[in-house]
Amino acid sequence: MSGMNGEGARRLWHELGAHPEPGGGVRFSVWAPNATRVQVDGDFGGWDMYSAVDLDCDWSNGHWSGFVPKASVADRYKFRILGADGQWRTRADPFAFRAEVPPASASVVCESDYTWGDQDWLAERGRYPAHDLFHRPMSIYEVHLPSWRPGLDYRGLAEQLVAHVAELGFTHVEFLPVMEHPFGGSWGYQTTGFFAPTARLGDPDGLRLLVDRFHQAGIGVLFDWVPAHFPRDEWALARFDGTALYEHVDPRRGEHPDWGSLVFNVGRWEVRDFLISSALYWIEEFHADGIRVDAVSSMLYLDYSREPGQWEPNVFGGNGDLEAIDFLRALTGTVRHLHPDVLMIAEESAAWPGVSAPPEYGGLGFHMKWNLGWMHDTLDYVVREPVFRRYHHDELMRPTTYAFMERFLLVLSHDEVVHGKQSLASKIPGDRWQQLAGLRGLYAYQWAFPGKQLLFMGAEFGQRAEWSEERGLDWDDADGDDTRGLARLLSDVNKVYRQSPALWARESDPLAVRYPGADRDGNVITVLRFGPDGDALACVVNFSGMPRRDYRIGLPWPGTWTEAINTDARVYGGAGEGNLGGVQAVAEPLNGEPASAAVTLGAGAAVWLTSTYTEYPEDHIDTDG
Repeated sequence: MSGMNGEGARRLWHELGAHPEPGGGVRFSVWAPNATRVQVDGDFGGWDMYSAVDLDCDWSNGHWSGFVPKASVADRYKFRILGADGQWRTRADPFAFRAEVPPASASVVCESDYTWGDQDWLAERGRYPAHDLFHRPMSIYEVHLPSWRPGLDYRGLAEQLVAHVAELGFTHVEFLPVMEHPFGGSWGYQTTGFFAPTARLGDPDGLRLLVDRFHQAGIGVLFDWVPAHFPRDEWALARFDGTALYEHVDPRRGEHPDWGSLVFNVGRWEVRDFLISSALYWIEEFHADGIRVDAVSSMLYLDYSREPGQWEPNVFGGNGDLEAIDFLRALTGTVRHLHPDVLMIAEESAAWPGVSAPPEYGGLGFHMKWNLGWMHDTLDYVVREPVFRRYHHDELMRPTTYAFMERFLLVLSHDEVVHGKQSLASKIPGDRWQQLAGLRGLYAYQWAFPGKQLLFMGAEFGQRAEWSEERGLDWDDADGDDTRGLARLLSDVNKVYRQSPALWARESDPLAVRYPGADRDGNVITVLRFGPDGDALACVVNFSGMPRRDYRIGLPWPGTWTEAINTDARVYGGAGEGNLGGVQAVAEPLNGEPASAAVTLGAGAAVWLTSTYTEYPEDHIDTDG
């Protein structure tokens, strides 16, 4: 392609693809270095070899280009490529900005005329580097756009989804991949259009409107993005010019054994530029506030899901993919350099060291990493009958041992409510009331644990059924008083969370959190969080199936502790067990803390108690361990 020198190499969509000219007509360009002849045809011709327009090749970079006077915006088109083997192949444009609605697969000439209205949001975002967001409030609503309310397009979502997320109080929304994909059941994770939003929901400017509306509502937007692999569809990237152009030619590296897809050859600089250009495209053309990179583990390990004999060690004899490591560092480095206020988040499941560490310290350069360990350990605990949880207390406590190994995002994601895993509500033992009580306590615990938070859509009303992208969410579940209470709890938790620096200002400081008196037999855990100005928050969670009255907990100082959240409050659908607005701590040591208080906890419930040490003598203060 255009080489690695200069920023232009990272913005290939300006050069390749279909570009309408001001005076009419369209200039087409495509990378096919091993082709012997390339044509473009579409609605402006007859869709056959006799009407196709031949393109000229710049043999220095393998780009084939040409101007078609008859072509115009909204025309469908494809490239016809003659390989060195003498075979013609018809391919969609890898740089298409718009595609047909699947299962049709033609590219569509597109030109945006959207006028953005999020200048204030971008200006405010630009005041802070992205890594600073880890020390500010951040909670994420994860959504699969086509199935949130089936039938809504981007513009309908801009009205309904934005209002819904704002009411719940989340700071960010994360879209499962919106890039075009042929199979809806992949949820977008088998991408063919790395520069084209899915046409299932409308035109690209509709997606721009959706992002714009979120920004005007004060909500950031994260895009899921998949550089690890791509599907084999013959009209897309696979053997694009008759050769393994985008994928590895060696099947031990070029074919993914789990997903039946092809693996990008990121050791080739042209492919690296293609992918990095794609990431920058969603940031610059669609104002993404962050990119969540999917399946990072599958890229890092040469033996990922492969048996002995199915992979080849690297030059040092190890199983790390050195080319992928270099690519990921180049990706995060480019985004950090060009857009220092944009987040880079990794989904990495194999405990690779330093995912969220800077490259200069041997890391991959992401700002945050999904904490899949917390998700699995915590869910393994809460799916047990309360009477048996005491035997699995170590699973609940295990995440405390690695909470600061990375900059973590705590996720209860789409992956945990599909493929027979049940919905979050259905995982929790008991009747409907007990399930919702368990969810309320779980969410309060998640928000109080070190790290940021993510919930998948439907969790806010305790959807009973496992999520299906075909059926969508079961909004009938959201109509009851009990489920409206669950949504109200999330809104209040997000509100108190934003107002409580103890829960985010010292997020990466292990001295700012303690777990006094983890009660194995009582199924109770206390999390103490400390802010920068002497503020503290105690989250006490009763994971048992019965109320706890006059239950004593250790606290860092005596005095009044205000009950900021009680998940068993009647307004949330609870039984009303509580502390009448607060508790009084006295200078009686307990569980390593200098003070203690008696609290009341509903069954499956959590309470948040807040205080500040400035009201009390300094000899009672212990905020740094």
